[in-house]
Amino acid sequence: MSLAVDISVAREAFDVHAAFEVPVGRVLGIVGPNGAGKSSVLAAIAGLVEATGTIRLGTTDLSALPAERRGIGVVFQDFLLFPHLTVRDNVAFAARVRRGGWKAAREKADPWLTRFDLAELAQRHPVALSGGQAQRVALARALAAEPAVLLLDEPMASLDVEIRDEVRADLARHLREFGGPAIVVTHDRDDAAALADEVLVLDRGAVVQRGTLDELAAAPATPWIERFAR
Repeated sequence: MSLAVDISVAREAFDVHAAFEVPVGRVLGIVGPNGAGKSSVLAAIAGLVEATGTIRLGTTDLSALPAERRGIGVVFQDFLLFPHLTVRDNVAFAARVRRGGWKAAREKADPWLTRFDLAELAQRHPVALSGGQAQRVALARALAAEPAVLLLDEPMASLDVEIRDEVRADLARHLREFGGPAIVVTHDRDDAAALADEVLVLDRGAVVQRGTLDELAAAPATPWIERFAR
């Protein structure tokens, strides 16, 4: 099922308006200058900020549902792992919320720990993890909830430069395996090139261009796009 978004978000400096579609199995990158409204769009889709308009997944109007019923997995920029929970319980948390009971939730989490090479870290707490390990935990937690849509907000921003290439390649592989529509907000061209099938450019709350990086580089709509895409 494709994700179709047509929303407006009121902000103090300017309103954000975005209309776009993400086909099933595709990853859309949302890029643009700082403060353009990228994270506001992501938060509105997730139901974390108020928005007007429609957000449809297939024939289902997600905008009519509260955040916890939208079936959307979110990986935040700072990962937002629960510091008092172990890696295993962080990943199990979504299953526990949906179905109740730690025992069943932990059993459901275990295959995700294996898939993300986290089994040996299962009893650690987030303070003992590297940036790359924390990102894997956050992604495993989001996917363990079996979301229909996956949203990632600057997933590489908190990582040291030395490990970004390796973690980026790993994240790209997991996104390809996800299968549903996904959106990645990023300010980095390398991230957009590795993770997204297409990019949508926001500038001061408006969509100014969409296409592959090659298409944007060939006919940039703004000077910012020209610098970003080349």
